[in-house]
Amino acid sequence: MKPEEPSAPPEAQPPRSGTGPDHEIRLIHRVALLAFLLNLGLAVMKGILAVTSGSLAVTASAIDSGTDCIASMALFAGLRLSNHKSPSFPLGLYKIENVLSVVVALFIFLAGYEIAREAFTPASAPADISLVVVLLLALATLATYLFGQYALRVGRRTDSPTLQAEGRHRQVDVLSSALVLVSAALSYAGVEGAIYGVNLDQAAAVLVLVFIAHAGWGLLSDGMRVLLDASLDPQTLMEVQAIIEEEPMVAEVTSLVGRNAGRFRFLQTTVTLRTDDLQKAHQISEQIEKRVHSQVPRVERIAIHYEPMKRAHVRLAVPLADRSGTLSEHFGRSPFFALIRLRLADQHPEEQEIVENPCAHLEKGKGICVAEWLVARNVDEVLLRGEIKHRGPGYVFSDAGVVVREAAGDHLEEAIQSRRAETAGGSS
Repeated sequence: MKPEEPSAPPEAQPPRSGTGPDHEIRLIHRVALLAFLLNLGLAVMKGILAVTSGSLAVTASAIDSGTDCIASMALFAGLRLSNHKSPSFPLGLYKIENVLSVVVALFIFLAGYEIAREAFTPASAPADISLVVVLLLALATLATYLFGQYALRVGRRTDSPTLQAEGRHRQVDVLSSALVLVSAALSYAGVEGAIYGVNLDQAAAVLVLVFIAHAGWGLLSDGMRVLLDASLDPQTLMEVQAIIEEEPMVAEVTSLVGRNAGRFRFLQTTVTLRTDDLQKAHQISEQIEKRVHSQVPRVERIAIHYEPMKRAHVRLAVPLADRSGTLSEHFGRSPFFALIRLRLADQHPEEQEIVENPCAHLEKGKGICVAEWLVARNVDEVLLRGEIKHRGPGYVFSDAGVVVREAAGDHLEEAIQSRRAETAGGSS
């Protein structure tokens, strides 16, 4: 097997960035800090506008921004802690991000409550809305929208559940801010009206509540799934299993489970290997781990438990010169191969088939092609005449754990009897 080139861990190769794990972490922290500063600025500005205008809608929006400011402060502090490890938390504090996602979801529900209260509370006095108030509210709505899109983009690029939660929260805030803006604009224009006692602003608030409930429930359920160690998505698990099964020495993937913790993935698998050599098994597990890290993004850890294959049967391959069972002097150029399923208990052949060599037509590389074909057919042993130990096919069989034995005699039956006599001596 060709040695693998050393590669950076998956965190160093995030989609579309390629700038390293440290850059990702700094980027996430910067977005969280910007969220706090934006919410603080909006809360102060809306608070001043609420006092000067006397608008209940602006007051509710100021309260909403104030709660967002508190949530963003907790988010920033949590993200600063999420990548630290300690003896008490040796696997890291990655789940803090998911805890914060749940917290943000709860703040979304709180914002929904504030909007509902505003929608169903009649105004006690007309608000004094000026053009400056309308323009500043429009600017706040635009800033909220742009920051929400930015947070979503960075969250998806870095797989940060917290930033994605922040981006969705901004989407809710855009709707609520737009509701307040429309209310203020209508008030400034002197437009008033109601249908069955419900004005247009109140009706819009009720519609916004539907979106708030949907977005909040999605964040809450996703965060709780991770906190309760729900499984990784099936597509990722299938991708990992395919990578493991590419290793020729792996006979079976007995189990494979995985979970998320923040942006990172933790995997655990049990595999059956075609070897009893512990050193060889350890090398194979390291190769699998490197492949998973290089091909699946943000795998923080993969625990591989390996065990030797317990066999009741052995599958033999024997190169033949013809279908009658005459042994071939060649390996890659043999026109036929006998594939035999041998019961180990009494060395009795249970199944036998003679198949054509699919690589015989090749001009070059016949031997390696045949070796790879037999490995794909899950062959355990090859009986042949001649030496391939230091040739291409021999290396393929060595990497796959396929035993190569010398075939005695001139016929298939004689080769099987010779193998039976050899293994009876304890060298199976």
